[in-house]
Amino acid sequence: MNELKLPTTDVEIPKGQDVLTLGGGCFWCTEAVFQRLEGVYKVVSGYAGGHVAHPSYQEIGTATTGHAEVIQVFFDPKIITMVELLEVFWMTHDPTTMNRQGADVGPQYRSVIFYHSDIQKEIAEDLKSKLNEAKVFPNPIVTEISPFSNFYPAENYHQDYFKLNGHQPYCQFVIRPKVEKLQKLFAVKLKN
Repeated sequence: MNELKLPTTDVEIPKGQDVLTLGGGCFWCTEAVFQRLEGVYKVVSGYAGGHVAHPSYQEIGTATTGHAEVIQVFFDPKIITMVELLEVFWMTHDPTTMNRQGADVGPQYRSVIFYHSDIQKEIAEDLKSKLNEAKVFPNPIVTEISPFSNFYPAENYHQDYFKLNGHQPYCQFVIRPKVEKLQKLFAVKLKN
């Protein structure tokens, strides 16, 4: 049975923290990456950007609700900046494929940044432009940059998925390589 999920439109941010809402394919993967970063206090998997209230994982899977699988990252900008978070974001998934990450296909797996302020929008657009100009990836970045409108936390069994289910084949073959890439590229940003 699904627990009631309340939409978050105005995110309550603890004092001294900020929030960023990101979609980079399956939220199990992005959650596992961002939970390891110093200065990140909480990561919540969920659904954002759609037009259906209180969506379930099964509804999201139909690709008809408009939502993306996302994470909300609560972080201390004095410890890790939004620019650093976006660098990790873009380097730990493929931001050049439209509505696809590996075998996960559909608009729910799109690369997306839902910005919470004009400053976040400017930072995301500027960094995306610089990465494209520098040709960091062989193809242009197609990451959507859209205003934050809603967020529904995913069902409890999706939270902390890699921590709780790391032995599962999907975790070993899809999530673990992303975590290993994070450890290789961003070792200095990891929690002790």
